[in-house]
Amino acid sequence: MRKPLPYHVIDEIFARFAAAEPTPEGELEHVNAYTLVVAVALSAQATDAGVNKATRALFAKVTTPQQMLDLGEDGLIEHIKTIGLYRNKAKNVLKMSRILVDEYGGEVPCSRAALESLPGVGRKTANVVLNMWWKHPAQAVDTHIFRLGNRTGIAPGKDVVAVERAIEDNVPAPYQLHAHHWMILHGRYVCVARKPKCPACLIRDLCPFEEKTE
Repeated sequence: MRKPLPYHVIDEIFARFAAAEPTPEGELEHVNAYTLVVAVALSAQATDAGVNKATRALFAKVTTPQQMLDLGEDGLIEHIKTIGLYRNKAKNVLKMSRILVDEYGGEVPCSRAALESLPGVGRKTANVVLNMWWKHPAQAVDTHIFRLGNRTGIAPGKDVVAVERAIEDNVPAPYQLHAHHWMILHGRYVCVARKPKCPACLIRDLCPFEEKTE
């Protein structure tokens, strides 16, 4: 496993990310904390673009857990049937909505443990919601961040939790809030899996990856 980059190199990497895009944002469309939780839960093994296409009409009419319960499973499936694993996801969204109504007064809780207790919500989803809605510097590690963290040495780790911890440990505090968004966007559009776009990479000279493309 690659060693973490030195502090001054990581600091320069994120300074460049920040200069290029000072306030990066997640690409999942939402109108409040509840629709964000739903969107992130639906995005597992699906693209953000695909989720947005499916939820645009859904969130025009459903913005609360009670409205989702009123819509029902069949109604929800009609909206999200283009998303992978839609039947299981629909069941989880309805179960989650029932718990939110019965145990949280219809509000989305703002602790990681409470979020993770909801059906269909894992650690990554909880971290996305904590970061995007409550501006907590939580690090949601997906496949792009896992690849980028290990390939560059920004945050090496053998699993997603290890990479999450490495980001928290290695990335300077001023960049923690936006760190996972910068890394997701860079991994999604530049440092891609099969043929990274090294000529277009703004941190190429700082990256120790040996198989750079020309």
